[in-house]
This record gives sequence, C-alpha cells and structure tokens, in this order.
Amino acid sequence: MSHDFLSFFTAWMAAPRRVGAIAPSGTALADLITRDITADTGPILELGPGTGAFTYRLLKRGVRQQDLTLIEHGSDFVRLLQLRFPGTRVLWMDAARLGAEQLYQGAPVGAVISGLPLLNMSPRKVISILSGAFSYMRPGGTFYQFTYGMRCPVPRPILDRLGLRATLVDRALLNVPPAAVYRLTRRPQYKLLTRDATPAADAGVSPVAKEHRASEDCATPA
Repeated sequence: MSHDFLSFFTAWMAAPRRVGAIAPSGTALADLITRDITADTGPILELGPGTGAFTYRLLKRGVRQQDLTLIEHGSDFVRLLQLRFPGTRVLWMDAARLGAEQLYQGAPVGAVISGLPLLNMSPRKVISILSGAFSYMRPGGTFYQFTYGMRCPVPRPILDRLGLRATLVDRALLNVPPAAVYRLTRRPQYKLLTRDATPAADAGVSPVAKEHRASEDCATPA
C-alpha cells in the first residue's frame, strides 16, 4: 500500500464528505484536468490538492512552483505538500473563505484546478468557493473541476446565479473510479465577478430563456 493511498484513506475515514475519495487521483485524470495548462497560463490556484497528484502534473507541464498557490483544508495534507513542493505557496484554509481573503493583488489568475468534492457540499458553500475563485481570475480565466458523478458537479441554478457556463472537457475512463472533467468559464454577457458583488443572473430573464440557456451549459464538447 503506497504512502499516498494510506494518507488519503486515513483522511477519508476521518472526514469522508470533506475528502470525497479514498485514493488520490490517477495519472489519466491528472493528465486530463491539466492538459490545457502551460507555463504561460500564469498564476494557478489549486483547490484541494491532497497529496499533489495534479500539482506534479502541472509542474511537468512547465508551470513554475512560484506560480502555484495550493489551498488545502486537511492539516496532514498541508504538511505533506509543504515538503513535496517547497517553492509553492501552501495555505491551510477552507476554500469557502477565498472571497474573505486577499490572496492576490487584483485578478491575475489564469486557471483554477479543483479537486474538491463539490457534489458533497451545500449550494451556499459551492457558491462561496466559485465566486471567491473567480474573483481572482483574469478575463478568459478557466476553472477546471472533476467529478466521479454522471452529471455536472455544479447545478444549473448556481451556474445561472454566478453567470457561469460549464462544458464537459472529457472523461478519464482509465481513472479508478472513472471521472469526468468540466471547464467553467464566465458567460460573455457577464462582467468580471468580484468579491464585492455577485450578479443577479436571473433578473429579467424569462422562464423559456432560462431553460434554453441552461441547456447550453454542462454541454458536451462540440
């Protein structure tokens, strides 16, 4: 039994809903969720890195350690990440508090990589995480989220409220268990989300328009 598996399994036993998995993500999933990332993506925010499966892959894609900020809520994982990636910024905190902190000056982040189990969380917490993360992202920034479920990990009402679009990137069928990766981006008609304001996405939108718009989100690749 590998050290990473034991660490994950122990953490899952202590807090199954927070950890969300009994084992670290596999190579197939790590390759998929990071495949659009390059050294030119800029600062990257990683949420719930665990033992660093995605972090390793980001470094292999040329991302510099100093461009990585790792947000981890599990204290055991925090210590492990600090040892493995000494050049990164590792913060021990709940990702739901992103909007209450000031991690960056302005909004420089090019991408967010999330290993958080959003389907295990309340809508209020998911909204806090997404709005906080997008407040740090520059225009065109992308939030990557994986899920073991068969549906989009972010419900359509939350996408509408935050003015976001979710698109299925692909599925990592060789991962154990199989997983899917979604790409979350701002809808073109919405202004940059900030920590001071969240758009009222449904204001003045007819039920028919809402249904049509929702059908375009959580879409499969063209």
